[in-house]
Amino acid sequence: MKICIIGSAGHTNYVLDGVRRDKDSRIVGIAAGIQGEGIDKLTEQIGELGEKPAVFDDYREMLEQLQPDVVAVASHFYQQASITLEVLKRGINVFVEKPVATNLSELASVKRFYQQSNLHLAAMFGIRYKPWFMTAWKLVQQGGVGKVRLMNAQKSYKLGSRPEFYKKRETYGGTIPWVGSHAVDWLHWFSGERFETVYAAHSSQYNQGHGELEVSALLHFRLTNGVMGSVNIDYLRPDTAGSHGDDRIRVAGTEGVIEVCDERVFLINSKKKGVQEVSLENSEGIFLDFLRQVRGKGKCLVSAEDSFYITEVCLKARVAADENRIVML
Repeated sequence: MKICIIGSAGHTNYVLDGVRRDKDSRIVGIAAGIQGEGIDKLTEQIGELGEKPAVFDDYREMLEQLQPDVVAVASHFYQQASITLEVLKRGINVFVEKPVATNLSELASVKRFYQQSNLHLAAMFGIRYKPWFMTAWKLVQQGGVGKVRLMNAQKSYKLGSRPEFYKKRETYGGTIPWVGSHAVDWLHWFSGERFETVYAAHSSQYNQGHGELEVSALLHFRLTNGVMGSVNIDYLRPDTAGSHGDDRIRVAGTEGVIEVCDERVFLINSKKKGVQEVSLENSEGIFLDFLRQVRGKGKCLVSAEDSFYITEVCLKARVAADENRIVML
């Protein structure tokens, strides 16, 4: 299985982790997605795996010469859709950073071309595979909280010093599609419901000189079957915190409540008194799962349909925040 990587702005660690575990795949090439995008650190990390990929100035030349089986697209976010289209047009499977696109017209183009192909595509919603989220999700699917009625999700990060492309909406795409898409994905994944409406707000105040980058956002969703959900997003996590991010979800159902907090899972339901801390299950990771699907040996937990759908919902939630109104989904 020949793998190429385009760009280094996204979660390329998913690819490296997968290749480390998969003895039948190799990273054969790497290229920047846009002129000036630094890939030296990523090249060094790949070398530490014992891989010696060819390095290209032009990713199109790389695709033509190496003809890989899978390409990971992780460049500046506004380039995701155009690069993904180039890869798909060459008949190559795509593992792409989220959001798949930063505007609805480009998303529609990628979706249309994908649906006409026989290729595989998944966005990097890799947090699904974290043991604490996977454990909680399986319990919910098994009826651990009864019927899901209300969900609250959180994404909180340290801001630090972000690259220049984060500072403009046209190149960054917005904090709701970039950071918030994980949490929006959890609402859909845990409940199995579709989104009906969204009201949202976001603010770039106190972003420490990061231009148009929003550092706080709040989303309110109505989903099918009367289910409700909210997502709060921020870059306000102090530098003194012990970890870069603080990811949480609370799912309340007709027979219990489950919470993911501090990489642990807590359950309260009608079967046992008190709060139960649940033992975590192991997980192999998203890229290994995607490779298995490409080989025809399974189905990736993150589908192309999920990837497109969550991107669309986040882009429309961004409209709701920009225009201070409820948007129908």
